[in-house]
Amino acid sequence: MQKRDLLLGMLLMGMLCARVALGAEAHTNDEKAIRALNQRFHDAFKAKDVHAIMSVYVPDESLVVFDVIPPRQYVGAKAYRKDFEDFIAAFPGPMEYEITDLSITASGTLGYSHRIDNLVLTDKEGKQVNLAVRGRMCIARARGSG
Repeated sequence: MQKRDLLLGMLLMGMLCARVALGAEAHTNDEKAIRALNQRFHDAFKAKDVHAIMSVYVPDESLVVFDVIPPRQYVGAKAYRKDFEDFIAAFPGPMEYEITDLSITASGTLGYSHRIDNLVLTDKEGKQVNLAVRGRMCIARARGSG
């Protein structure tokens, strides 16, 4: 009886540990995916590729973004695309862009990241503009993606 109880207890502990390990792996994979999404945004922004920038966002009119540039709130992918097009046109010269202080939280179907975006932009007159802005992403897992 004691041997059976000990074996049953060990089996249950093993199952619990496997469940915790599988959950941690899924959590780590979600964090990796969010980190990759931030990197895709960084690379697209640095390349001034509006199409690639917009590929990290939902592509329809359900998108709501609060941005640095007035009007501050952009509703819909078309409006936000225009914001990026105008921003890039205002700074046609060389650009430096670094992400620092990236923090990621993922749980279930939702994820969140925040970071500091350090930018050195060059305007149309060749003047450099230094910006440090907070970047945030709130991410919902799409149906059927995991």
